[in-house]
Amino acid sequence: MARTAIVVAIAALCSVVAMAWWVGRPMDVAVTQPYRGTAADVVYATAVVEPENWAKVTAVVRERIVSLCHCEGDEVVKDAQLAELDSGDARATLRELEARRTLAQAEQERALELLERRVISQHIYDRAQSQLVQVEALIAAQRERLNDYQLVAPMTGVVLRQDGSVGEVAEPGEILFWIGQPRPLHLVAEVNEEDIPKVAPGQKALIRADAFPDAVLEATVTRITPKGDPVLKNYRVYLGLPDDTPLRIGMTVELNIVTREVENVLLVPVSALDGQSVWIVQADGDLEKTWVKTGIRGTRAVEVLEGLGEDSRVVNPYREDLEEGQTVRVLGSDNGS
Repeated sequence: MARTAIVVAIAALCSVVAMAWWVGRPMDVAVTQPYRGTAADVVYATAVVEPENWAKVTAVVRERIVSLCHCEGDEVVKDAQLAELDSGDARATLRELEARRTLAQAEQERALELLERRVISQHIYDRAQSQLVQVEALIAAQRERLNDYQLVAPMTGVVLRQDGSVGEVAEPGEILFWIGQPRPLHLVAEVNEEDIPKVAPGQKALIRADAFPDAVLEATVTRITPKGDPVLKNYRVYLGLPDDTPLRIGMTVELNIVTREVENVLLVPVSALDGQSVWIVQADGDLEKTWVKTGIRGTRAVEVLEGLGEDSRVVNPYREDLEEGQTVRVLGSDNGS
């Protein structure tokens, strides 16, 4: 029994020693070193790919579609008929007005005859003449209105998209056709009003498109709309695309408009900072929390103006569970580039 008690006591002592060693051992951290590179100040925006020259064809009356050209992807000339809406009621109204005109003409001719015979006054004749003029004006307006039932191409170009089906009711303002030139293309971006002062024509933009995740795509700012949207608080920015761009009309993309670039500056990963602070591992393995002055802050790296040297060992990513003066063990070093 005594021997068993001694064995149990030794085992317990070993467990305590092992636990003390485990608790007191240095914590493992990963570090990175600041590196030299180019810092870019960017403005983020989303954009849509559109042709530079295009137009929408919409219905202006609520009526049933009776015919469609089925010409999506085809080239059409200006004023070519694309669709027709049911104009039965409108034509019936025109026939009614034409019948009224026949009656008004007869009334006007009879009034003229009576006026020449001095049976009626000039006032009665003028009234008959006025009624005829009014009916003729209504007929002219109704004939013009019949044009609203014929949807035609507003320009020569390609039918980029066609919606709607025969038998459906087209609503006023509903877009049934997109007509335009497939090239050149540009991006129409919405930029927040806080960022728009940084944006200017000629600046380059880096494009990220889900359809081409591995492609390096660029655009150039061409113009900025003078008036912003006071409700959405943004401005429309147009960016030109190269002729060989793989982007297609209607795609949505994300942009980083490069508003300023500085070369050969000291950089650290964004993930290594907590505001303006970083953890530095000293030569003896102790931690020191250091304040750094930063400059341009990109999506991946931040420019360091003061507080770090190229040989500094910076904990990356930043960790909340560390303490000033704590001894740590460095797992490895990544130069961050």
